[in-house]
Amino acid sequence: MKAIAVLLLGLVVACTERSPTGGGEPGGTLVISTTMDPGTLFPPLGVTIQAKQITEQIYDYLADVGTDLNAHDERGFRPMLADGWRWSADSLILAFHINPRAKWHDGKDVTARDVQFTFALNKNPTLGGRAHSELANIDSVTVTDSLTPVFWFREKLPSRFLDAAAQLLILPAHQLEKIPLDSLRGLAPPPIGSGRFRLRKWNKGASVEIVADSSNYRGRAKLDRVIWSVSPDFTTAVTRLFSGDADLFDALRPENVRELARVGNLRTINLPGMDYAFLRFNLRDPANRKRPHPLFGDRELRRAITMSVNRSTLVRSALDTFALVPVGPVVRAYSTTDPRGSQLPFDSVRASHILDSLGWIRRADGMRAKNGKELAFTLTIPTISTTRLKMGPLIQEQLRRMGIRVHLENLEGSTVGDKQARGAFDATLDAWAMSSSQDGMRAAWASSGIGKNGGNYGSYSNPRFDALLDSALWAAPANARERFTMAYAVINDDAPAIWLYEARKIIGIHSRIRTTPMRPDAWWFGLADWSIRPSERTLRDRLPPQR
Repeated sequence: MKAIAVLLLGLVVACTERSPTGGGEPGGTLVISTTMDPGTLFPPLGVTIQAKQITEQIYDYLADVGTDLNAHDERGFRPMLADGWRWSADSLILAFHINPRAKWHDGKDVTARDVQFTFALNKNPTLGGRAHSELANIDSVTVTDSLTPVFWFREKLPSRFLDAAAQLLILPAHQLEKIPLDSLRGLAPPPIGSGRFRLRKWNKGASVEIVADSSNYRGRAKLDRVIWSVSPDFTTAVTRLFSGDADLFDALRPENVRELARVGNLRTINLPGMDYAFLRFNLRDPANRKRPHPLFGDRELRRAITMSVNRSTLVRSALDTFALVPVGPVVRAYSTTDPRGSQLPFDSVRASHILDSLGWIRRADGMRAKNGKELAFTLTIPTISTTRLKMGPLIQEQLRRMGIRVHLENLEGSTVGDKQARGAFDATLDAWAMSSSQDGMRAAWASSGIGKNGGNYGSYSNPRFDALLDSALWAAPANARERFTMAYAVINDDAPAIWLYEARKIIGIHSRIRTTPMRPDAWWFGLADWSIRPSERTLRDRLPPQR
């Protein structure tokens, strides 16, 4: 306990956030058109992007990652509930200081006890919160006084500050601690947060409305209200933007951009992509997971198939200039990604030689076979992705020219997810969304991601890649890019997947909306500071806010 006392004596204010200035009198309404209901507004169980967008306005982190996406340098974090923090000498204890002006929307003070309660709730396996794995390195959270929660870490991982400051939206203990976990899982109570917006109304399946918290400790939001308007059909959601019923839609396709250019009061915002799509090979036999896949267990065959696919042509055909071919299982938005890196090149001549050497010889009909068995596999595609549905036949045709037969299987998204989780597939067209931190790459491609709680559905495993990835994630910023590049070189050579495209985020937005700098993985990062000039407000903007 002496270590904590010394630590707290030196606790300093890191960087107090002040209410933003400028932009005129607050007011106005932003309507966001979206294709999905949030599902839940209880942060530990939120899995949809809509839930994240909304709950991050209602609740606060202790501090959040800045627009540069540097999740390992605390100096770039934006203070929220915490107005200061300090490390112990051995860097295994981190004490935060809660802003004494912070209050819950019901008027009660935010305290260190709320932080301790939130951590314990999210770690409780009975609840099954989504952040359980991100909290594995935090041993416990203790309370020294009403404003000082203290985090105790198991190891000196580079993600320590991120895990403590920005993985948990802090919840009110006084509202939730007496509610049984089964009830929280089934139906959590209406949210009481500390954020700059508070919930006004949620019509499930139709809309969610939040309004400015007028006395918020970080300053009143500049908008009066934000409404998420749900239209499950993509075309309907886009039409709402074009017709003026909505002000923002964040998933425009290339064909929508051409149409938007003809609408005078709309503009586009392009952000670096934070997700990438790929053709995933299953390296294990779907009929017996203890055996290698009869085709894709062969590294050289995977390499030959990869070199048979012209990814540049696929991207141009399906996405025009709105996407790039990835350099590997990563996106270029990270400063640690070397854009000069590359995966196996398109080389049909070399691919043909490899296929011949493996015994896959062309028959009279042009298709390849070995020992009387045709070189063929099934490619499963989720119908939720229009782009991947477009790419399926293009990949099928490119591989047909190489003598490889591909059977396309288009299935509903949840069905595809179930098949992947069970390993009951040959290959899938999949996508992976990156977050503010690259730590999630372990779950996607490292050996530790194989199994029930991971996303490495193809069962790729290479100890050298695992070691290089860990080294990169642990590295100081000056060395991280080189080590990540080395890790990507290993996995690219092994070809457990063909990285297809890294699409840019295209947002359509009404020209009267003044935005703040956007974080590539979360365009809504500074939503409370967006504004609408009084002279440009519409009738919708002038409606008085209701509580």
